[in-house]
Amino acid sequence: MEATEIVPATDLGAVHFIGIGGAGMSGIARIMVMNGVTVSGSDAKDSAVVEVLRTLGARVHIGHAADNLGEADTLVISSAIRPDNPELVEAQRRGLRILHRSGALASLMLERRAVAVAGTHGKTTTTSMTTVALQACGLDPSFVIGGVLSTTGTNAHLGSGDVFVAEADESDGSFLLYEPAIGILTNVEADHLDHYGTAEAVTDAFVEFCAGIGGRGGTVIACADDPGSLAVATRAREQGTRVLLYGQSERADIRLRDLESRLGADFVLDIPGREQGLAVHLKQPGTHNALNASAAIAVAHALGADVDRAAEGLGGYGGTRRRFEEKGIAGGVRVIDDYAHHPTEVTAVLSAARGVVTDGGRVWAIFQPHLYSRTMEFRTEFGQALGLADEVVVLDIFPAREDPVPGITGAIVAETVPHEHVTYIESFNEAVPFVSARVRPGDLVLTVGAGDVTILGPELLTALER
Repeated sequence: MEATEIVPATDLGAVHFIGIGGAGMSGIARIMVMNGVTVSGSDAKDSAVVEVLRTLGARVHIGHAADNLGEADTLVISSAIRPDNPELVEAQRRGLRILHRSGALASLMLERRAVAVAGTHGKTTTTSMTTVALQACGLDPSFVIGGVLSTTGTNAHLGSGDVFVAEADESDGSFLLYEPAIGILTNVEADHLDHYGTAEAVTDAFVEFCAGIGGRGGTVIACADDPGSLAVATRAREQGTRVLLYGQSERADIRLRDLESRLGADFVLDIPGREQGLAVHLKQPGTHNALNASAAIAVAHALGADVDRAAEGLGGYGGTRRRFEEKGIAGGVRVIDDYAHHPTEVTAVLSAARGVVTDGGRVWAIFQPHLYSRTMEFRTEFGQALGLADEVVVLDIFPAREDPVPGITGAIVAETVPHEHVTYIESFNEAVPFVSARVRPGDLVLTVGAGDVTILGPELLTALER
């Protein structure tokens, strides 16, 4: 049974992480090491992230075995760890404290002004932008992000300030362990139905998240443009929680206007108590990125920080890896990689791509569905979203933690795309030859999905350079 009591990280003794090289785990482990905690861990394979942790002082094993636990007092796991993992079995036999990843992160946020970024989409980018904005304000926040900041190459940092910014993953409900002073709701939609069962249960979890913030006298910052987020925020406000709404909607307290988006985004924010609008420039295109940046500036406003400096910092924000990340240009073809793995995210990234292509260039989407359960649930919505691309290539499903489901492949997504320019390619290795033979100068190719589709971008650029 996983422990639910949250104690300071320094009281956990020696801590062992299963899957220490993962995006979420590695950041938590990094801050624990910097906090003086004895850290060990295991992962399925070596990586640059694992090497960095070793350099900092963590002991990391490749492969999983009971002996890897050593003298650990606490074990940290994620929902992806199977019950028969030998390290988990050994920890249970020894009666060690077992923490879910969220519990470990919560232990780091104790006694700090925590900012938890929640929502169905946009968490990583919004967490990154919030971190950069607050750094520009001189607050030096600690942070744990589910992605890597392009400018620093890191996903976590132990800051000298009293603010802690963290991504609050709702996929398994464990984000309810956090006790933030500020909570961001980027949007609320049906997802992770393998855990929640119904869309109503997803909404209820976010309502509970906001209720906890309100009970502690905190602030909820929510997107007024998203119906789900607005509905949850409205309930929170009715219950007495302080709510700041942001967006283009007339209901927004922090109003986004005059948005122009091509290779980047320029817009103005009207902020309570400020006579003139705040001009914001981003290097990243798209309405979704303008909204994410608005949330970050709303946090600075709520904390009483200098919003002008926050906006200036966002102007230099270099992005987060796998979030509309440009991989290069070859043969006049621009290649961009994005982690989008929900229909709304795919719609947002393809809409942003439309503002980037010029002179008759086409938008290509190489899409890899993520999880059998998500593909079954949203196959029609994925098809509609992919229809925004001029040319679509659908790969087979990246299973992640799930076992195969007979009859469920990427083909069920391809058949729902509402135009004829779509191809289902079952063999991963055939995608690059197929696309490289058909693209032309001026085209933009997006590799899209939460799996290993990311490796195809560099391969495509190499093929186009030949």
